[in-house]
Amino acid sequence: MHKIILLVLLSTSYIFSNINAVVSILPIQTFLKAIGGEKVNITVMVQPGNSPHTYEPKPSQMIAISNAKLYLAIDVEFEEVWLPKFRTLNSKMNIVDIAEGVEKLDMQDAQCEHDTHKHEGHDHEGDDPHIWTAPENVKVIAHNIFKALVEVDAKNEVYYRHNLKNFLKKIEITDKTIKSLLSKLGDSRTFMVFHPSWGYFAHDYYLKQIAVEVEGKSPKPRELVQLMKEAKKDKVRAIFTQPEFADSAAKVIAKELHIPVVKVSPLASNWSENLINIAKNIAGEDK
Repeated sequence: MHKIILLVLLSTSYIFSNINAVVSILPIQTFLKAIGGEKVNITVMVQPGNSPHTYEPKPSQMIAISNAKLYLAIDVEFEEVWLPKFRTLNSKMNIVDIAEGVEKLDMQDAQCEHDTHKHEGHDHEGDDPHIWTAPENVKVIAHNIFKALVEVDAKNEVYYRHNLKNFLKKIEITDKTIKSLLSKLGDSRTFMVFHPSWGYFAHDYYLKQIAVEVEGKSPKPRELVQLMKEAKKDKVRAIFTQPEFADSAAKVIAKELHIPVVKVSPLASNWSENLINIAKNIAGEDK
C-alpha cells in the first residue's frame, strides 16, 4: 500500500513539474507536442468535429484554463470572445500570440487566389485565420512556440531547441514532398473547396482555390452553374469538404463533373500527412 501511495505521489509530482498549456485547435497541439515533448501537458479547446468560429468551452476545459501556465493563441474567431474571459479566470497564465510575424492574407484574396470569381452579394472580410495550412507559416509558428516555452521554462531551453530543430526538418520534408507532387500540374493548378480554408496553401504553391460556400451560404442555382463551368475549364480533379460543414452543393458539383468529394479538415491533428494528402488529390495521384 505504501509503495502504491509513493508511486502516485511521484507520478503527481511529475505531472505538476510539467508546463500546463492550452491551445485552441488540434494542429497547434501537434506543433506544441513536437517542440515541448514530455515537458508539456496540453489541453485543446476546440474539439474534433466542432468549428472554431462558434465553439464554447466545456466546464472541464475552464478548469484546465484555471490551472494553465501558458495559452498559445492562433488568432481564430473563437479566441476573440473567450481570451478576455480566460484572462479574468487565470491572470497568471501567459497568453502568447504564436501567429505573430505571419503575413496574413485577406479572406477574399485567400478565397480565390489569382481569380475574380465572387458569389453575388457575399464577400469575406478580414484576415484568413488558417495560417497553419502553409509550411512556411508553420516555421514562424514553431519559432514562436519555442520562445513561449523558454519564457516560462528557461532551464529546459536546450531540450526545446533540439526538438525545434527536428520539427523544422519535418516541415522542410513536408514542403519538398508537396512541391514534388505539384510539380507535374503544369498550367492547370486549380482546386475546389467547399469552405475557403486553404488560401495560404494555395498562395504558397501558386494554386487557385475556388470556394463553393461563402460566409456560410451555399451558392444560388445560377452561381452553381458558373462554378461547374469554371471547375470544368480548369480541370479540377476533386472537391475538398470539411466534416465541420454541410456539403450538399459540393456533392452536386462533384456528381456533375464525375470527380470525388474528399473529406479533409484543416483542424486535423496529422498536419503534415493532411497537406500531403491534399497535394496528392490536387495532382490526381491519390488512387
